[in-house]
Amino acid sequence: MDARATLIYLLRHGEVEAAETRRFIGHLDVPLAPRGERQSAAQAARLAGVRLAAVFTSDLARARRTGEIIGAPHGLAPSVVPALREMAMGRWDGLTAEEIRRSEPAAFADWMARVGEFPFPEGESVPDLQARAWPAFEAIVATHAGDTVAVVAHGGTNRALLCTALGLPLRLILAFGQDYGALTVLERLEDRWHLRRLNERPVL
Repeated sequence: MDARATLIYLLRHGEVEAAETRRFIGHLDVPLAPRGERQSAAQAARLAGVRLAAVFTSDLARARRTGEIIGAPHGLAPSVVPALREMAMGRWDGLTAEEIRRSEPAAFADWMARVGEFPFPEGESVPDLQARAWPAFEAIVATHAGDTVAVVAHGGTNRALLCTALGLPLRLILAFGQDYGALTVLERLEDRWHLRRLNERPVL
């Protein structure tokens, strides 16, 4: 790997339509809300002076649109990486936690007790998410060793990447805040990852 530091500006997409309902959206292709557009624009302005080599996003519209806004000041169109999409939440996609608790109380209690291990019914577990997202992330880093790149993904995806990069168990996945439109910075230097910034929200 290149001896220079590799910097990853890791962002969660901006706020989505109907975010106030706090539904599990997983693989549902929900667009950015106007507030999410403003959040993305604020982070784009913040990063306008950074020399970005590339922008990568998941294939879901909320991440792609955020990536387009981040890349625009640099003349960069995002490269789409489907493996970076959010965890598949199976039959819980589109439901609120209260709806799930009422309809599947035992499964809901199991999820609450085993957040880092529980497989969503007809969906993925966090280890499943890690197994597809981490190799994609590593491929980005290998291609852009010594560069600075932006990666726009999702709350679950970003948390899984952070746990893996920092050598933390997946049961700690919720220890990392990942708010809508927030910025996290990872630096890879001498084959080690360092967390430089975490969950810095856009200033509107």
